[in-house]
Amino acid sequence: MQLYRDDGIVLRTQKLGEADRIITILGRTSGRIRAVAKGVRRTKSRFGARLEPFTHVDLMLHTGRSLDIITQAEVIRPYGQPLAGDYPRYTAGVAMLETAERFTPVEKEPALRQLLLLIGGLRALGDAEHAPGLVLDAFLLRSLAVAGYALALQECARCGAPGRERRLPAFAIAAGGMVCASCRPPGAASPAAPTVALMLALLSGDWDGADRSERRHRIECSGLVAAYLQWHLEHSIRSLRHVERV
Repeated sequence: MQLYRDDGIVLRTQKLGEADRIITILGRTSGRIRAVAKGVRRTKSRFGARLEPFTHVDLMLHTGRSLDIITQAEVIRPYGQPLAGDYPRYTAGVAMLETAERFTPVEKEPALRQLLLLIGGLRALGDAEHAPGLVLDAFLLRSLAVAGYALALQECARCGAPGRERRLPAFAIAAGGMVCASCRPPGAASPAAPTVALMLALLSGDWDGADRSERRHRIECSGLVAAYLQWHLEHSIRSLRHVERV
């Protein structure tokens, strides 16, 4: 068996047999990995607590026929600790983990930008400088952009007309973002201008502008981002239903 080393974020764990677990990790060089941690559920396991979701770990692994095998695990940073007692931040973090897994459908295909986004998002949640809903929406918008689904917010998603030359009154999910009156399809949403400004702020990292946003615009922004995300993934992100939108 070939031995290799990688570091990454633990996305999910599953029970296997009486004492083992399957650990899903988003690795720095290997992309998404599914590996077995043998005996990890025993009380005397030497690295059981190191392989929990949200943890940034440094791993040694052996390649296997279907699943690799974790032989060593060292904690780099336990991002889950500051989230455990804060329900809004914890649920936002779970949604991030699920989204990162969904955007890396092919095992062992490098996805460094998604990993770096996830680390940054979890760090921001733990630092608690910004509302968890804002941090989550910023992560979702940027993950979509990295995956090739960047929202068009300053020009018409269909004809490309700049917003400053032609008003963009509608948000069309299938079109890819804001659209002008001429390109507006039936059923398109009509978000408030501050909601669109909030999405732009979250994409660009303008946290001063995002933090000043009003609650109603945050709620509208979250709804549009979630709908756009789930349309592209073709399946719902189950954990989003538990996220508190305040």
